[in-house]
Amino acid sequence: MAAMESSRAFDPWDPGFLADPYPAYEELRARGRVHYYEPTNQWLVPHHADVSALLRDRRLGRTYQHRFTHEDFGRTAPPQEHEPFHVLNDHGMLDLEPPDHTRIRRLVSKAFTPRTVERLKPYVEGLAGELVDRLVEAGGGDLLTDVAEPLPVSVIAEMLGVPESERAPLRPWSADICGMYELNPSEDVAHKAVRASVEFTEYLRGLIEARRKEPGDDLISGLIAAHDEGDRLTEQEMISTCVLLLNAGHEATVNATVTGWWTLFRHPEQLARLRADHALIPTAVEELMRYDTPLQMFERWVLDEIEIDGTTVPRGAEIALLFGSANRDAEVFAAPDTLDLSRAENPHISFSAGIHYCIGAPLARIELAASMGALLTKAPGLRLAEEPVRKPNFVIRGLEGLPVEI
Repeated sequence: MAAMESSRAFDPWDPGFLADPYPAYEELRARGRVHYYEPTNQWLVPHHADVSALLRDRRLGRTYQHRFTHEDFGRTAPPQEHEPFHVLNDHGMLDLEPPDHTRIRRLVSKAFTPRTVERLKPYVEGLAGELVDRLVEAGGGDLLTDVAEPLPVSVIAEMLGVPESERAPLRPWSADICGMYELNPSEDVAHKAVRASVEFTEYLRGLIEARRKEPGDDLISGLIAAHDEGDRLTEQEMISTCVLLLNAGHEATVNATVTGWWTLFRHPEQLARLRADHALIPTAVEELMRYDTPLQMFERWVLDEIEIDGTTVPRGAEIALLFGSANRDAEVFAAPDTLDLSRAENPHISFSAGIHYCIGAPLARIELAASMGALLTKAPGLRLAEEPVRKPNFVIRGLEGLPVEI
């Protein structure tokens, strides 16, 4: 095992690390395949091969409660006052294991087939064009709030059947809930997440009831119909699934958009290539997600003892799979610290892998390509107006905003 001091450079609360964690990842990879990190009581896994394999390893799980109680697993139950967040989170398919995960994913996947997603492409591209037109007309603005946020939020809300007039709270609710996915969240963060969970749940319960009375051509109506036909979803599972789709359906896309453009502004030669050849957009989308990964870490519980490079990781331990590190692994990527928008071989794991592979990945790719294409076409001189401020988060990597000029 690499001793704890081996991972001294890894400090997810240090502003310098948050600004650029990739040198610390390189050190972790050089010093071993697994590192115990005492501040979070986690085992850090930095190599692409290990991260990829462990995402598919059924000895690990997103939850342990399908097999063990908190006491059995040597863990303390969450505080009672946090229960609304955990009820909401724990019934979504991202935090379930088979057979519940399989049942829910099968139902939801019908809305994310390649054919269904492809049918959304004109709507996505049209909306991206409208948002960029407004940005151009204003002479600039905040790329985060003017383009990056409204595009995926509107798309997933449209899919679910959330009326346009009721969409304003979705992003704030999502941001407050996602705060709980950071390492060792504070009581203030937990309080905001609980409040958002209660409000989001109450809203969706009302929307589901409305769709029971008046079904539409939307995902919530489809889930209700599937339930009535025998594919059972409890109301809580339905609510949790909707929240997961809204959160996961835009959080990573928003951050990938603004972080991607921030990366392009810092690599003017690559941006010039892209402006000269829009055919690079598909590979550029993949490379920007690899180069500065929106979701830096994904956690797994060890359900049955495993061994990594001679080190035994016991049952009950938590493993931190470092996506950001895996995506810069020189054993997999040529010149991993170089941004190459034409990179052809790019097996990044920004969308995870295994049974929890991102169900919305095809839609996210369409959204990222649509906004990039609209900005390149309608705002060819887009430039940075001022240096952005990075969010003080590690797990979900993003910016507070991205001020731009036309």
